[in-house]
Amino acid sequence: MAASVREKQTVALKRMLNFNAPPLKNTAAEPVWKVLIYDRFGQDIISPLLSVKELRDMGITLHLLLHSDRDPIPDVPAIYFVMPTEENIDRICQDLRNQLYESYYLNFISAISRSKLEDIASAALAANAVTQVTKVFDQYLNFITLEDDMFILCHQNKELISYHAINRADIQDTDMEAIMDTIVDSLFCFFVTLGAVPIIRCPRGNAAEMVAVKLDKKLRENLRDARNSLFTGDSMTAGQFSFQRPLFVLVDRNVDMATPLHHTWTYQALIHDVLDFHLNRVVMEEGMGVEPSPAGARPKKKSRKTYDLTAADKFWQKHKGSPFPEVAESVQEELDTYRAQEDEVKRLKSIMGLEGEDEGAISMLSDNTAKLTSAVSSLPELLEKKRLIDLHTNVATAVLDHIKSRKLDVYFEFEEKLMSKSTLDKSLLDIISDPDAGTPEDKMRLFLIYYITAQQAPSESDLEQYKKALLDAGCDLSPLNYIKQWKAFTKMAATPANYGNSGVKPMGLFSRVMNTGSQFVMEGVKNLVLKQHNLPVTRILDNLMEMKSHPETDDYRYFDPKMLRGSESSIPRNKNPFQEAIVFVVGGGNFIEYQNLVDYTKSKQGKKVVYGCSELFNASQFIKQLSQLGQK
Repeated sequence: MAASVREKQTVALKRMLNFNAPPLKNTAAEPVWKVLIYDRFGQDIISPLLSVKELRDMGITLHLLLHSDRDPIPDVPAIYFVMPTEENIDRICQDLRNQLYESYYLNFISAISRSKLEDIASAALAANAVTQVTKVFDQYLNFITLEDDMFILCHQNKELISYHAINRADIQDTDMEAIMDTIVDSLFCFFVTLGAVPIIRCPRGNAAEMVAVKLDKKLRENLRDARNSLFTGDSMTAGQFSFQRPLFVLVDRNVDMATPLHHTWTYQALIHDVLDFHLNRVVMEEGMGVEPSPAGARPKKKSRKTYDLTAADKFWQKHKGSPFPEVAESVQEELDTYRAQEDEVKRLKSIMGLEGEDEGAISMLSDNTAKLTSAVSSLPELLEKKRLIDLHTNVATAVLDHIKSRKLDVYFEFEEKLMSKSTLDKSLLDIISDPDAGTPEDKMRLFLIYYITAQQAPSESDLEQYKKALLDAGCDLSPLNYIKQWKAFTKMAATPANYGNSGVKPMGLFSRVMNTGSQFVMEGVKNLVLKQHNLPVTRILDNLMEMKSHPETDDYRYFDPKMLRGSESSIPRNKNPFQEAIVFVVGGGNFIEYQNLVDYTKSKQGKKVVYGCSELFNASQFIKQLSQLGQK
């Protein structure tokens, strides 16, 4: 997989915006101006990949939501990028009737059914607009790429395929089928875009297995129909295919319930845990009551700021997986070098006595000219650098406020000890009943992790004592009800997950960040450094990718969609370790697991691992789902 999924999906989108022709190389030609019309699904797919500026460079003058009031623009072609749902199709038919645009290029995010195509055709006939519907395409892009090596299935309507939806006690078989079909449809799109047919491995007897069976069937049917197969033809032969096929590991969220509740310590995962972070965009309320407003004055209106954390942001790419204290130090360093550069420009000007002079006078001084022009020409870079530094200063400060006010370092350290079964230096009850430590939700997360990872479940009397402390702290106990049922059920089924001996070493307090000139006041926050350890999902992947024999994974099923005949037992299996793998968590994932996989891959030469999940939730969203399940 020379190109990452993110690149492939971006290329596919750019092709689509160029009327499904490969984008032209010569940039001299003006692009054709056109309108882009998408639904919320399309918007979510495009926004992490293409900026507004890139859209404009592709000739998109306007981008509008399908279900908004749009004025007719009769002399412009329109590109539609929408899901093939009933209401979208109705709206497209209405556009045809109202003759909104010059021509229509209809692109469906996932395959459109025959009957819906016929609906569009009859509407076009009735509106006398057959000639204007230029092309209809199935794009197979029904998934969202967030990183080079990370994707999720959807952001809109994600509650339809959430952990809660899959694990409801009262779920009907038909509902379950529908959920599985939705997941499989997106995964199928993912492999079409990737251009590879994987070898599928999954555990037995849970939702992951249902997805695997359906996906295997869907890939098989597509490969069998050789004339229309999406995995042959020009896109495949373009030499992007390495000889080895990727391994696709499906796991169920229930394998590891502690990690999604875990307090974390790396930058990206922390942002996701404590701030509002969706589709690579952080939304923050500015002016969170820093200075009290004078008496009688109107309280300041909170303005919302959004920050995009993109692939182009070098600082983000370098530090998103670093422990938070390191990030704070790095932001501070960047700030200092930036200030030095800025002062240099000012100093050069003042030496030459040119504060208010016009440019003409500058050009007469030859000696210092070279210096000054180089300083001035680096201004745009400097400004962009300043924007990124400000962004990370603001985001990191907001994260730090949460760490300090909720004692997240204490939680993180304590949970790591619970998960690695090391000795505890203070009792769980102390933290739960300490009014200064964290929110009720933090306490609930900590207790659930203790409950999930405990070898011996606490005795009834102890449990009552904990429950009382949790209630006093203002916690809602419904998540615990669900986790109790869950634990009783999994005890029959399997051994508890093993979290490896993680351990955290405190490193003494921060040296440089403690300096008085720093933006970040780290007083009293522990400087914790992580030791590399594999979480359950990473460990399962490691066993399957390296072909290790392990009781945990020996029983996993093996599907090879390319083998058109033969039962599972008779398929010849691949014996060599895989170079490329995709891990997919049915029921939702998080940045902690993603980061753990990234760190694992770094230690393996030449291996590539992609992480995917049906939805991306942080601990508080997960707790909400658990409490809904516990209220039944």
